[in-house]
Amino acid sequence: MGKRKGFFRIRLGLGASVALIGICAGWAAEAQNADTTLAPIVLQGEGEGESATGPVKGYVAKKSATGSKTDTPLNEIPQSVSVVGKQEMNDRGVVNKIDEALRYTPGVTAEPFGTDPDTDWVYIRGFDATQTGVFYDGLNLFSYGFGGFQVDPFMLERVDVLKGPASVLYGGGNAGGILNYIRKRPTDEPYYYTEIGINSNGNAFGGFDISDKVGDSDTMTYRLTGKVAGGDNYSDYSEDLRGFIMPQLTISPDEATKLTVWGSVSGLDQVHTGNGFFPYVGTVVDAPFGKIDRDAFYGEPDIDEGKYTQQMVGYEFEHEFDSGWKFSSNFRYGHLWKHEEGPYLYGYVGGTPTAPDYELYRIGFEATSKVDTVAIDNRAETEFDLGATRHDLMVGIDYKYYRLDHIQACCGATPISTTDPVYGVPQGANFVYIDQVVTQQQIGGYVQDQIRFGDGWLVTLNGRYDFVHTDTDDRLTSSSYSYDKSAASGRAGLAYQFDNGLTPYASVGTFFNPTVAVSTTPNNKPEEGEQYEVGLKYDPTFIDGTFTASLFHLTKRNVAVTDPATSLSEQIGEVESRGIELEGKVNLNENWKLLGSFSYTDLEVTEDLNPAYIGKKPYLVPDMTASLWLDYTVTQGALEGLSLGGGVRYQGESWADRENTLKVPDAAVFDAAIRYRKDGWEGSINVTNVFDKEYVRGCGGAYTCGYGDARTVTFKLSKVW
Repeated sequence: MGKRKGFFRIRLGLGASVALIGICAGWAAEAQNADTTLAPIVLQGEGEGESATGPVKGYVAKKSATGSKTDTPLNEIPQSVSVVGKQEMNDRGVVNKIDEALRYTPGVTAEPFGTDPDTDWVYIRGFDATQTGVFYDGLNLFSYGFGGFQVDPFMLERVDVLKGPASVLYGGGNAGGILNYIRKRPTDEPYYYTEIGINSNGNAFGGFDISDKVGDSDTMTYRLTGKVAGGDNYSDYSEDLRGFIMPQLTISPDEATKLTVWGSVSGLDQVHTGNGFFPYVGTVVDAPFGKIDRDAFYGEPDIDEGKYTQQMVGYEFEHEFDSGWKFSSNFRYGHLWKHEEGPYLYGYVGGTPTAPDYELYRIGFEATSKVDTVAIDNRAETEFDLGATRHDLMVGIDYKYYRLDHIQACCGATPISTTDPVYGVPQGANFVYIDQVVTQQQIGGYVQDQIRFGDGWLVTLNGRYDFVHTDTDDRLTSSSYSYDKSAASGRAGLAYQFDNGLTPYASVGTFFNPTVAVSTTPNNKPEEGEQYEVGLKYDPTFIDGTFTASLFHLTKRNVAVTDPATSLSEQIGEVESRGIELEGKVNLNENWKLLGSFSYTDLEVTEDLNPAYIGKKPYLVPDMTASLWLDYTVTQGALEGLSLGGGVRYQGESWADRENTLKVPDAAVFDAAIRYRKDGWEGSINVTNVFDKEYVRGCGGAYTCGYGDARTVTFKLSKVW
């Protein structure tokens, strides 16, 4: 992963090889010449025509495929789902990171270590979704070790967040929920957009997004999206250069058939930020010298390097048969090369800050990761009546392949003064401690039945069975080992839709998450557990809005825990997550848009090898979060086109250690925006953390604390043709 959160907790990686599927080139050529009309694709949703992958009208999404794999209204999904659309991201000034887009989402802890340019850190309902909870267009974007892909928010139409287990639909994954990145797609109407901008750190960006028909064709449309960004970051010495280009082509020979082929190439070259590895003493509480500067850098500018290049190619195909069945196929191949180098902090020399230099201990580090991954999902769905019931039936099979070839080396580094850092001192040699190829394959079959009856009742039933095969080839020890696991998962949901827009619901679901055996010692049982959730969804009939209230109880078992006496691990840990989440999003009228959220998460370790941890709360995740954003647009008069927005984000207290002796205090920060639009032009200024509050976002231990975002002013100028 980009940020190395402690050498002693570095994760390995997975991977595997296989996948076969292709796109029928002859069919595509025939489709290009077909004398048919392309099915319309709406660029800006207006409510009735909204699709589960299309644009969100204002802030209010009405549909999602993330909780059902079908085009389903949000109030019919028996779990809590949050959707962040493109307009909301634009209004709040989201530029380079997807975790920035999730700052106002309940039940989600984004950027827990502070701003990090190369990794989107996200926890959902208290559990880390960064590697095992990320999906791209419904296909697993799994990662392990440092073998993680990154997606730019400028690629995306929306981000869907499904809270709670998702194994019944997607196989192994994070216990607390998943993120589903939904990319932009070709549009039927011509769309030409460009933007340029810069922030107060001196980091500039420029992008373009173009979609239209292919020549005079009535069956083919394209979209070409690209961006480049770079400059200084908030930490001393930190800088980056990033960019991507993503071409797409959609062929639709008739209203029943559509094929989209797409690809992307992206890259990053950076000097890391210094944040995320600061010690608790000197950030949360004063050290003898006071506080560490928020923009401090304790690496080596001439050595530090973080680079990746990644390529993806994929397709989406769907066809509706006259019999009423619809077949869909979704495929993606990805390749990643990533290199990380540079020392990072791990507390003070001697354990405490000591005069006169208050030296910080550093760990030298270097890693190279090569990833190949394949994901494919084939499914069929139909509708039918059976007696007094109406059924929406879906059956499918999906496959994931992940292969990680990685080398990691460490530990040659020198200490550095906290108050007077000196750079350029020769560093010691690193030694290789990991040289492995790890491969994981997963195949699963699933079925879903959404049953309607009794003028308002809705029952959702899901079942799934998976097989997982993992291989590890250890080149350091000239050994290899593998294991096979299987798992069943299910979900049952019950809801009743009242005519006034109220939908109470209840659901129970199970999950599993395959682990990786890093040696022949068997830490290889899948994590598993279940969630119980009840809630109320409300789509008012008198206003364009959506509200959700949910209560949940989630248990995660087979958590790997380490015996401090022997440093050996066993999978006997158990963690419970209980809580409440509230969310509302409203397009009040053509002038006002509003979103608000509140969440309370009660985490507890219920089983562990160390009795001192039982009954304690895991670190990093705050117990409470809340947010509010209000946006106003002037639609007539002399100020027509002017928009003003403002918001507040609150994070409650969290723990910095497993013993729950070190606490991170709560904090609230304010954001603001002003925009002016006229004749297709728009200028905007966004300010995050308006009052420049200095606060610690979270600590993943006493030596890995990160400051929250500093005040950042972003100016953007855009034009739509």
